Amino acid sequence: MIRKILYSLISILFSFSVYTEQQEYEYEVIADNLSHPWGIAVIDNDNILFTELSGQLRVIEDGVLNPEPIKGVPEVLFAGQGGLSGIILDPNFDSNNKIYISFSSPDEGRKTNTLEVISSTLTSKSLEDVKTIFKASPSRKTAAHYGARMAFLDDGTLLITSGDGFNYREEAQYLDNHYGKIIRINTDGSVPADNPFVSIDQAKPEIWSYGHRNLQGISVVNGVVYENEHGPMGGDELNIAEPSKNYGWPAITYGKDYSGATISPFTEKEGMEQPIKYWVPSIAPSGMTYYEGNKFPEWTNSLFISALVPGDVRRLEILGSKITKEEILFSDLGRIRDIATSPDGSLILATDGPKGKLVRVTNK
Repeated sequence: MIRKILYSLISILFSFSVYTEQQEYEYEVIADNLSHPWGIAVIDNDNILFTELSGQLRVIEDGVLNPEPIKGVPEVLFAGQGGLSGIILDPNFDSNNKIYISFSSPDEGRKTNTLEVISSTLTSKSLEDVKTIFKASPSRKTAAHYGARMAFLDDGTLLITSGDGFNYREEAQYLDNHYGKIIRINTDGSVPADNPFVSIDQAKPEIWSYGHRNLQGISVVNGVVYENEHGPMGGDELNIAEPSKNYGWPAITYGKDYSGATISPFTEKEGMEQPIKYWVPSIAPSGMTYYEGNKFPEWTNSLFISALVPGDVRRLEILGSKITKEEILFSDLGRIRDIATSPDGSLILATDGPKGKLVRVTNK
C-alpha cells in the first residue's frame, strides 16, 4: 500500500502544518525581515541570540524580537561571504553570561581581512569586556570561505572552523597557516598544551586538524566531533574530525572545480581521512545540531544538517561511523543557513538572505 504524505493547506498568521510519515509538525515564524541571519545560540525556550551577517547581533526576548540590536559588536567586513557569523554560549553561560562570536575582520586599509573570534560578556543591551581570542593568519584578499563555526569539547576548549579562503586551497595541506583548519584554543585565547602540533617547528600551534575546505557546521556528540564542509562542485562532506588528522583537501576530493576542471584525480590517499558521507551533487551544508529531545521521538539521536541548495534539512541516523538513514525535511522554506535545538525539543531554523526568518519547528 502506498503511504500518502498529507500537507496542510491552512496557514493561520505565521503558522502552518506539515505531515510526514514519521512526524507531524508545524512552523512558527519567530522573526522575519531579517538581514542575512547566520548563527543561532539558544539561551532557553523563549530567549535566543542570533547574528545577522550584515553586522548586527540580535535577540529574541521572551519570544519577541527586540527591535534594537545589541551594542558593542566590533567592526565587521560585510562582503561576499563575510560578515558577523558564528555564535556560541560559554558552557557556564548561566553564571558568567559569556558568549563567543566569529566574524570577518577587516585589516587596516581594508585591502585584506581575516577570521576573528571574540569573547565577551552579554549585558541586557550591549557586549562588555570584548577580547579577541583568535585571529586567523595570514590574512586574505578574498571575502569567501571563512568557516566561522564553533563548538566546545568536553574539556572546555573551543573548536573553531577556519575555511581555506577559496583562493588559498593549497595552503590547507600545510601547517604554517590557518587556512582549511580546525582550531583548538582555551577560552582566554591561549593554546592548550596537548594540541597535536605545538612541538612542530613553524606549525601554527592552534591547529587541531587540517586539509579542510569551507567548514560550515560542527557538533560534539558524546566526545565525537562531527563537521560538515562545502565541496567545490560536488563533494560536500560530513567527517568525524580527530586531532592531527588530515582530511585531504585539495589533494583528494569527490568534487570538481566550478569550471568543470579536475581539482584532483584522487578521491583517497594514504594518510588522508575519508568522509563518513559525501554529496554529489552538492547540497551546500551549513549549520548542524544533534537532536536529543523527545518532542519528536522518531528524530531522537539524529544529526540534523541545514543546507542551502536547493534548501532543506538533512536528518541523518548514524551507527558508529556509518550513515544508516538520510531523510530530507523542511524543503519548503528555501535556503536554510543554520539549525539549533531548543530545550523544549523544538528546532530553530534560520533561513538565508536579505529577508531571512527565524522559524521554530514544533509539534501540534
